[in-house]
Amino acid sequence: MKAEFENITLNKTEKRFEINVNGHFAFIDYREIGDKIALIHTEAEPELAGTGAAQAVVEKTLQYIEDHGKKLLPYCPYVFAFIRKNPEWKRIVDEKFEKYDSL
Repeated sequence: MKAEFENITLNKTEKRFEINVNGHFAFIDYREIGDKIALIHTEAEPELAGTGAAQAVVEKTLQYIEDHGKKLLPYCPYVFAFIRKNPEWKRIVDEKFEKYDSL
């Protein structure tokens, strides 16, 4: 992972996890539901297209969720696809998530 993607910020005001690269953001909107974190939408500004920023923000967000003992609800299609490609992350998905068996 590129060094500029290493630092992720939890922006509680905007309710998103974000990586800032030279003033441009890759981020994931989230909602907290008890001990679960629902990831809703992933986006990278056009200036970050093709840089791996979106993937980096997903990886760092999943690591944050695991490190804080939370369970994941991967509603965002990008996050869902990422977990299907990297099934080791299924370990943090809430087993009651309606599409759990599709991961």
